[in-house]
Amino acid sequence: MSFFKKIFSSEKKETLDKGLEKTKTSFFGKLNKAVAGKSKVDDDVLDNLEEILVSSDVGVNTTLKVIDRIEARVSKDKYLGTSELNQILREEIAGLLSETNSGEDTDFVIPKDKKPYVLMVVGVNGVGKTTTIGKLAYQFKKQGLNVVLGAADTFRAAAIEQLQVWADRVEVPMIRQNMGSDPASVAFDSVKAGVEQNADVIIIDTAGRLHNKVNLMNELSKVKRVMQKVITDAPHDVLLVLDGSTGQNAFEQAKQFTAATEVTSLAVTKLDGTAKGGVVIGISDQFKIPVKYIGVGEGIEDLQVFNKHEFVDSFFK
Repeated sequence: MSFFKKIFSSEKKETLDKGLEKTKTSFFGKLNKAVAGKSKVDDDVLDNLEEILVSSDVGVNTTLKVIDRIEARVSKDKYLGTSELNQILREEIAGLLSETNSGEDTDFVIPKDKKPYVLMVVGVNGVGKTTTIGKLAYQFKKQGLNVVLGAADTFRAAAIEQLQVWADRVEVPMIRQNMGSDPASVAFDSVKAGVEQNADVIIIDTAGRLHNKVNLMNELSKVKRVMQKVITDAPHDVLLVLDGSTGQNAFEQAKQFTAATEVTSLAVTKLDGTAKGGVVIGISDQFKIPVKYIGVGEGIEDLQVFNKHEFVDSFFK
């Protein structure tokens, strides 16, 4: 029986298990080699574990935190066998995730006291930002919610057209202007249209350029300001999309965007195609921003609400 209670449907859980398979296989393959021939957790095992965690893109700072916690347990209990290491790791990683993520949600829900709920999505090009927006629109619509999309990434014609493809596929309205238009103007029109159309959710795409931090800050601040002319507390959530397969590069992107604007949640995509799934643990811990969604496949249903219990269960299964 699993250490954590089962919450997802069996189909979603199977998708999550499969999506983390490369990460899990790589991690435990290295861990098994590290403890081969060892009967207890000693300095050599801890040194090897540190190297394994760092190479799994958990991140140096988070790795050191995990090692310190395990060392404290070794010191307290005097003797810990390597057979217990998996369970200890599981508990410590679950504990780290618990410090940032409530982890109880399993459905795509929004606060009932915010209507329309405005979600601004940020992230560099190529991380799966537009695809994430499309899949979110699909999931919200499936919940019976009215969704409006805003194509405020006006610096690339392809970005507008790609979002239009998703809007057509999901059958939700999209507000757009020509390439090169002022992104803030598109955001204003989108929020205004959402209010007029009695939308439940308005999702605003923004430019995916990691250009000069000051310019990025100014641009995103302007987008926020004009939205607040229509809805005073918009946006209600600023979602940063990160590509999990890029490992440490995802950390750098998170650093850049959190310095440029207030990021309130994270989506980590492309976990199914990488052995770098440990990045979810490190980013969540280092930036103290909850991971709200994870991408574990290319299908429209393969964007999942992040649940810390299920994530750890799949990782250590």
